[in-house]
Amino acid sequence: MTNARHRRNAPDKRGASRTLPTTIWLPGPDDPKDAPAPGGVLPPWAIHKIRTEFTHRHAPLIKIHICDTEPGMDTRTRCVTYPGTPENDSTASTGQVLLAELHPDTLPTPGDELIPTSDEMPGAMEKGWSGFFHRAHHLLPSDGLLLLATRQHRDAGRLTDPLGSLIASARTAGFRYLQHIVIVHGHPADDRIMPTPPEDAPPGLIHSDLIVLSAITSA
Repeated sequence: MTNARHRRNAPDKRGASRTLPTTIWLPGPDDPKDAPAPGGVLPPWAIHKIRTEFTHRHAPLIKIHICDTEPGMDTRTRCVTYPGTPENDSTASTGQVLLAELHPDTLPTPGDELIPTSDEMPGAMEKGWSGFFHRAHHLLPSDGLLLLATRQHRDAGRLTDPLGSLIASARTAGFRYLQHIVIVHGHPADDRIMPTPPEDAPPGLIHSDLIVLSAITSA
C-alpha cells in the first residue's frame, strides 16, 4: 500500500500563505503488526520508515522517550540509537535526526504556558516543554531535524490536540515547522484498513502525529 499525500493550499490571494503539506503514512501488507512499545507512540514499521525517509546514509537516528517534564527530566529520558540505513540517498537529510516520543500524559493541556519566563539563558534550566525545546535546539546542528511523535489525549473526557501548543513552543526556541505526518494505527485487510490502536490509546483514536521541525541557527 502506497502513501497518500494531501496538499491543501490557501486561496490564491495576494499575501496569502500556503498551507504546509500533510502526509498520511499507512503500513504496507508485509509490515509487522507489532504495536508500539509500552508507553511509546510509534509502531516499529513507522520508525523504520523514519530511518529511510529522514536519515542520511550511515547516519544514526537518535530516539528518546520522554515520560515526564519535571526538573531533571533529561536524566530520566530513555535513549535508543538506530544505525543508519543506506536504502535512501536521494531525499535524505545530511544532519542529525532526533526523534522524541512524547508520552500522552506529559502533553500540554489548553491554557498551559509554554513560553519561557527566565530572561537569563532562556530554556537552559527551564522545566517542561520550553526547556526541552531550547536544549534540543542547542544540541542539534544547523541542518538537524527534530521529529515529535505524539497523539491526542483525553482531558476531562474530551480528546485534546496538543500540536498547536508544541509547535508554538518549538518556534519560540528557534525551530521551523516543516511538515505534519499522520501515522495510521491499522493494517490492510482486503479493501479496508483494520484499526489496531495502541492499548493505552483513548477509544476511537487510530492515528498518531509526527511533526517535522528543523533547527534554525544564525550564520
